[in-house]
Amino acid sequence: MTTVMTMTRPGAPDVLTAAEIDIGEPGAGEVRIRQSVIGVNFVDIYFRTGLYPVAAYPAVLGFEAAGTVEAVGPGVVSVSPGDRVAYHGAPMGAYAEARILPAERLVLLPATLPDRLMGGTMLRGLTAHMLLHKVRAVGPGDWILVHAAAGGLGQIVTRWAKRLGAHVIGTVGSEGKRAPALEAGADAVLLHGADNWAERARSLADGQGVHLAIDGIGGGMLARTFAAVRPFGTVASLGQPAGPIPPVRVETLGGGRSVALMRPSVMAYANDPDLYRRGAADLIAALEVGLINPIGAAYDLRDAARAHADLEGGLTTGSVILTV
Repeated sequence: MTTVMTMTRPGAPDVLTAAEIDIGEPGAGEVRIRQSVIGVNFVDIYFRTGLYPVAAYPAVLGFEAAGTVEAVGPGVVSVSPGDRVAYHGAPMGAYAEARILPAERLVLLPATLPDRLMGGTMLRGLTAHMLLHKVRAVGPGDWILVHAAAGGLGQIVTRWAKRLGAHVIGTVGSEGKRAPALEAGADAVLLHGADNWAERARSLADGQGVHLAIDGIGGGMLARTFAAVRPFGTVASLGQPAGPIPPVRVETLGGGRSVALMRPSVMAYANDPDLYRRGAADLIAALEVGLINPIGAAYDLRDAARAHADLEGGLTTGSVILTV
């Protein structure tokens, strides 16, 4: 039997409870992995609360983890029992000691990258790759604005953008979160609760505004972000932990502002086989030569509810993981 953290209805963190299930043997094209580290992400909270619907209840959350291959089904040649692997993407169900997945979802890990790092890096790392290579091909001299720069995604985006030669302006919600954002390499860190942060960001970015703004906060932050972007720049809206995003009128993006708005999905990115393989290969290569994804908090699998409460409450910085 395998321990999983399951939920029978949407709700607060306490809907996550432990259960024992029999996952069986892998079928054709499938692999059973014994998981050691599981990533916790805001998208999990969206499914837990019902903002995003699950296919059916009971449901097991989670889209990324790292572990070891236990068994392979007929036709699987890409991995073998004993291989260390990581993954991100559908199907949901990572909050588990072990699970069965399609073989094409798994990425082989080099000995230099431990499970503890990779279990909470695939989703954020692929999101960063999507933002910095697909949403905009970021290069030397570009200016990037990163909201929630002390968080797990904010830190890896900042570190990777700096490796590409970009300048990064981060925003954080409190003075206590300035230090991790600066340690990640941000050239300047502003409080997004201040009235003039957008004007200051625009001034810092050569007085013209940033080329790419990344908003993972939502709520009213998106509308304020447009003022920090230069003409023909791009705003990427990723999430909404601060609440629903008010409607944006298309005509407000035009005129002298002339900015593009994108709602990129890392799930769609990971569902494209070519983008997934290329992004994962680039991520592993970057991690092997020094890209860092710090772990901000680690919890036992059975403490998933507390991990959700802390992440949702803004009590964590860096990546949040569950250990098995």
